[in-house]
Amino acid sequence: MNFTLSQRLTQQLQFLIEIDKLKEIFRQSLLTQSRRRSAEHCWHLAMMAVILVEYANEPVNVLRVIKMALIHDIVEIDAGDTYIYDDNYDEAIKAEQEQRAAMRIFGLLPSEQATELQALWEEFETRQTPESRFAAAIDRLMPLLH
Repeated sequence: MNFTLSQRLTQQLQFLIEIDKLKEIFRQSLLTQSRRRSAEHCWHLAMMAVILVEYANEPVNVLRVIKMALIHDIVEIDAGDTYIYDDNYDEAIKAEQEQRAAMRIFGLLPSEQATELQALWEEFETRQTPESRFAAAIDRLMPLLH
């Protein structure tokens, strides 16, 4: 294995080890009876995308939706999950914390992968594409199922 490949693999493995921390983040929601972890939520959201894609209002690339589902909450490793109706919730502060977290966490990857995943995360956040709108819709639906 040459140095470049070895360095690339090292970066990828560091990212995978880092995102394992998502399993320790608990979701903040009044709609669920049990305390779910963010990693469980992301996995379930990806499964919902596979199963419910036929109900999307627009044609979507389901692989793109799955990728968004899997990475959309990775920033919670640094920024935490915030209950949106919390009296102390400040959307601007939360957005800044999440942006810093995204840059740090995705920045662990080789540059082209970091760019791809950060762009997918930002796409999910802005809801400007059919894929991001569908991903956001099923994300809002999920708490109602538990």
